[in-house]
Amino acid sequence: MRLWIIALVVFLLNLPFGYWRENVGKFSFQWFLAVHLPVPLVIALRIWGGLGFQFVTYPVLVGAFFLGQFGGGALHRSRRKLERAPLSSCLIWDLVRSNQSSRLK
Repeated sequence: MRLWIIALVVFLLNLPFGYWRENVGKFSFQWFLAVHLPVPLVIALRIWGGLGFQFVTYPVLVGAFFLGQFGGGALHRSRRKLERAPLSSCLIWDLVRSNQSSRLK
C-alpha cells in the first residue's frame, strides 16, 4: 500500500516538471533540469517512506516517474491547443492565470 501512495506522489510531483520540459528545447539545459531535478526528491521519498531500494519498487516508481513526465507534457500540449494566450513553462502559474481569466468572464 505504501508503495502505491509513494508512486502516486511521484506521479503528481513529475507533472509540473513534464509540463516545463515540454516548453523548452529538447536536450537543452532546462530540459535536462526538468528531467533530473525530481530525481533527488524521489530518492528522498523512497527513504522517508521506508521503501528502501528493493528491486520490486523500481519498476513501479520509474513507471510513475515517466508517466508523470509524459502526462505533464501532454497537459501542456493540450492546453497549448485550447488556450489563445501564450503559455509559460510553469503549470501552477498557467492554472492560476486561466482561473483568474475565467472568473472575469
